[in-house]
Amino acid sequence: MTLGAYRGSALGTSLHVVVTDPHGLDTATAAAQAVVAAIDIACSRFRDDSELTRLQAGEGRREGVVSPLLARALATALRAADLTGGAVDPTVGEAVRNAGYDVDFDAVAADGEPLTLTVAPVPGWRRIRLFPATRRVEIDAGVEVDLGATAKALAADLAAAAALEAIGSGGVLVSLGGDVSVAGDAPEEGWHIQIAEDSHAAITPDGETIAIRTGGVATSSTTVRRWRRGGVEVHHIIDPSTGLPAAGPWRTVSVVAGTCVDANIAATAAIVRGAGAAAWLDDAGLPARLVDRSGAMTRVGGWPLPVAQTS
Repeated sequence: MTLGAYRGSALGTSLHVVVTDPHGLDTATAAAQAVVAAIDIACSRFRDDSELTRLQAGEGRREGVVSPLLARALATALRAADLTGGAVDPTVGEAVRNAGYDVDFDAVAADGEPLTLTVAPVPGWRRIRLFPATRRVEIDAGVEVDLGATAKALAADLAAAAALEAIGSGGVLVSLGGDVSVAGDAPEEGWHIQIAEDSHAAITPDGETIAIRTGGVATSSTTVRRWRRGGVEVHHIIDPSTGLPAAGPWRTVSVVAGTCVDANIAATAAIVRGAGAAAWLDDAGLPARLVDRSGAMTRVGGWPLPVAQTS
């Protein structure tokens, strides 16, 4: 089967759209790009004109009625916190900013002066209240929301669904910074996805590749969005219990789930959970590949061994 593929960028990362019918590529790509642009204007913490930035403006307790898209993004983030016991928490905004990730990542200096970081739990997701029926949101004073952990995966899921609706038939794959969602009819042998720490990495013949027919794949890693301050390496995945970058044994975790959002939630939580993450993922029945700081790999939940190790 000849596939149609688009490669570009969005949200400061890579955007790939693949369709089973090349004639529908332009239509599918336009639909996916529209969704990603809408997520950006709703959820970005780097844009002064984003809905989230405007909602959080001012001191003290913030409240207001939000758009359906921001309400969905907030609901997704709160669900992630609930499912993971707070390991994935949208109130990490101040902690991420204090660690040096206070602008779009392309503008984050690779090196800089030392940081003074304080060990303290983040405010906690229960200090955000969302009333779904009215889309009313209340954010307590001192809480800074960051939807980065889940909004990108949500964008991938929504973009794949929108692209499929736009073309009407066939199959679609959307990869947004390595968060992959598929919709519609998969190719005969499934969607082949190469697993890598860096979503910008070139596809290579010897790279580890899996195939899925439905759902999504997400990879969380401490090795890509990383910078140095005072000679110390810092990364963007915050442990809500300490307010500091997660310090567990895993540098990269990839997960397959029913949606890209659920895969992303599990992968990020695994980085934060640390040593117990492999057993947690296995108990949940989620296929996952975990890479520790030495590069050693642990596969659980039915994640396949590379072909070379099974022949």
